[in-house]
Amino acid sequence: MTAAGDAPPPPRKGELHIVGTTVRRELERLLDKVAEGTGRRAPRVLQVGSRGSVSDRNEVNWRNLIAKRFEGRARFVGIDLLAGSDVDRQLDICGRPQAVAAALGREAFDLVVCCHVLEHTPAPLRAARNIEALLRPGGLAYISTPWSQAFHAAPDDYWRFSRRGLGLLFRRLEILSWFYSGGDVGLDVAYRVERDGRLALEAEAGAVERGLFQLVLDHEDNRALLARQATGRLPVSRTYLPTLFVNLVGRRTGH
Repeated sequence: MTAAGDAPPPPRKGELHIVGTTVRRELERLLDKVAEGTGRRAPRVLQVGSRGSVSDRNEVNWRNLIAKRFEGRARFVGIDLLAGSDVDRQLDICGRPQAVAAALGREAFDLVVCCHVLEHTPAPLRAARNIEALLRPGGLAYISTPWSQAFHAAPDDYWRFSRRGLGLLFRRLEILSWFYSGGDVGLDVAYRVERDGRLALEAEAGAVERGLFQLVLDHEDNRALLARQATGRLPVSRTYLPTLFVNLVGRRTGH
């Protein structure tokens, strides 16, 4: 047993290890990679689904973040299906590749950000292919999607993605990083899974959330929890999951 205040024992060789981090820290690492790849050249950045919303209290303002990190030198483009704040062009990321490329210009992007968008798209595979095609060789994509979240139509809600599923969707990218993150306002917690100090990409690592996030109640605790809810709930399950997002950083390889 570990005494109070002592550090936990180091993981054994070959053992999966959960590493605590924060979204802010992971985004700083991402932008450091963008800076390394562009050098003195001004990076070109695309945000898919850039329209601001009053419900986005916990969302990153990517335009401001990029401007601050690159001291206003970056060329930022925000696209969305609907007009609104932070939207430079109305564009469907699921559109024909030729139409998407023509609307955004022929110059490729150093970073494409797509957060909490793919679950709302009717054709996520087409969106993934377009995102990959918009990247310059060596360019980075940051994708964040829900693995566990209540239905939220904006304008509709179609999909949930596991870590392995998201990797399959963006199979043309080299995965540099992936991590889980929470969804509560004001709570910035995230977790990576590593083996021997390296990112764990195998299927076993993707199943870690069963022990890390899942809560299983017995029948009496389940009834008591439901009884305390402000509105009626149907006791269809004794297993509860928090809002949980899967985040992926991928790099386009080749020429």
